Amino acid sequence: MSDDDVDSEFIGFHEMGLDDRLLKAISKLGWRKPTPIQEKAIPLALEGKDVLARARTGSGKTAAFCLPVIQKILAAKQLATEQCVRAVVLTPSKELCNQAFRNIKDLTSSCSREVRCVDISEPSPLTSQRPMLMEKPDIVVGTPSRVLAHIDAGNLCLRDSLEMVIIDEADLVFSFGYELDIKRLLEHLPKIYQAFLMSATLTEDVKALKKMVLHNAVILKLEESRLPDTWQLAQYHIKCEDEDKFTLMCALFKLGLIRGKSILFVNSVDRCYKLKLFLEQFGVNACVLNSELPVNSRCHIVTQFNEDVYSYIIASDETLLADPKQKPQEKKKHKKKIHEYGVSRGIDFQNVSNVINFDFPRNVESYIHRVGRTARGSNHGTALSFVNIKEMSMLQEVEDELADHAPEGENLFKPYNFKMEEIEGFRYRARDAMRAVTRLAIRDARMKEIRQELLTTEKLKSHFEDNPQDLRVLRHDKALHTVKKQVVLKHVPDYLVPKTLKNLQQEEKTDKNRKSGKHGPSKGQLKFKKRQADPLKSFEFTGLSTKKKKKKAK
Repeated sequence: MSDDDVDSEFIGFHEMGLDDRLLKAISKLGWRKPTPIQEKAIPLALEGKDVLARARTGSGKTAAFCLPVIQKILAAKQLATEQCVRAVVLTPSKELCNQAFRNIKDLTSSCSREVRCVDISEPSPLTSQRPMLMEKPDIVVGTPSRVLAHIDAGNLCLRDSLEMVIIDEADLVFSFGYELDIKRLLEHLPKIYQAFLMSATLTEDVKALKKMVLHNAVILKLEESRLPDTWQLAQYHIKCEDEDKFTLMCALFKLGLIRGKSILFVNSVDRCYKLKLFLEQFGVNACVLNSELPVNSRCHIVTQFNEDVYSYIIASDETLLADPKQKPQEKKKHKKKIHEYGVSRGIDFQNVSNVINFDFPRNVESYIHRVGRTARGSNHGTALSFVNIKEMSMLQEVEDELADHAPEGENLFKPYNFKMEEIEGFRYRARDAMRAVTRLAIRDARMKEIRQELLTTEKLKSHFEDNPQDLRVLRHDKALHTVKKQVVLKHVPDYLVPKTLKNLQQEEKTDKNRKSGKHGPSKGQLKFKKRQADPLKSFEFTGLSTKKKKKKAK
């Protein structure tokens, strides 16, 4: 930490002077103690100081500014005589606005009547959002350009009432082309206000933003690794070429080695659909998340993933966070600066057990932000990277960059000990599946999904507003049906399961039976299950009746 030197012993939420209604909401969320950034930032913010906080993804930066903002609004309302807008939360994209809005709603669950918050990032006509702004909500969440548009339209006035300005993911604000919007927006703010900047990195853009927005700020730089410790995050890599990647993916899913919610990262939109169509043939359904999908669909996919509607997302790691209302020159600038990471930046995917780099990221920053989707808070996580010969140099670069965070005498990346010869049988199945995934099938899949999502977004928007329960039923992981399905691929014959895994599975079954006090199935039941699970072996059994077999024997 610099500018001001702040050292304090560990304190809990209940010792920060927070309102009982906030403590109740914190308890509902299951937060036992503040994270390091929350422990440092919240008391400073409550003292009225401007704060620039740098902490890694998943460290609880959003709550570090939400809690003091809500606390100060609750305190101000005890003496207030009229309703007014007291805080503005600015983020660089609609997805991040939606995320900040949900966080604030969670934290105001016990004081929702006293503290009202609106999200104006939705790309709808300004006139449709005017009524809710006329009610003067306590907190307004939006992108800089959207907030400025409402000010210009006369729907929002901040000069007389605003007390707090929060800029989340500050290192992306200039990259997304909002520099001029921020400068114009500052002209409409009062001379005195409290400001918070939250960022994963302290870039030149963040330093420039600090000069524009903050006054005598406390800068918090937590001495922490850029990724969670090795006891919390296990990082593996496996050397394999492209064909082997698909074979491995098939084996990992069908042998039940991938457990829990997972994000699979690829480097292009085409690769998204190629992997989705491939996995569909093995009965593995996954959502696709990429910049071609409408912004509402992307937000809905993330929300449903967090609500455990889906277990798997295939994400193309590019400009997913771009605001749909950006001007062409702004988009060009954004693409130039951060084309290498999109879904890996900022969006809060909850309870992700695994991150799989199907395609290895193109730079170190992208790797850090991808892997930062798992092992968030106090949760554990696993990162598995597939690396081909061309990507070995980038793997070494990542290792060198993060070498300081590895335990002494150990490598950060552990080799994933998977013997390819033991899953040779899956290679033939993977090849059969890949033959169906042609360029034409990929193109048709892209067009089909975009049409489906656009139809849902535009035609059904008003219906979903009136019937929110129907929106929960809407799924984004349905099969696209652009390749011919081979039912046989969904089943894993017993002879394809590696011997070592068979032993493990048998041990697990025995342990479960012991715990539950149940006896295992009879030999006859096991044989029947094998026949059902393996259509190739059971072909002779189903093709001949018992009588025919006797006649044949005679």
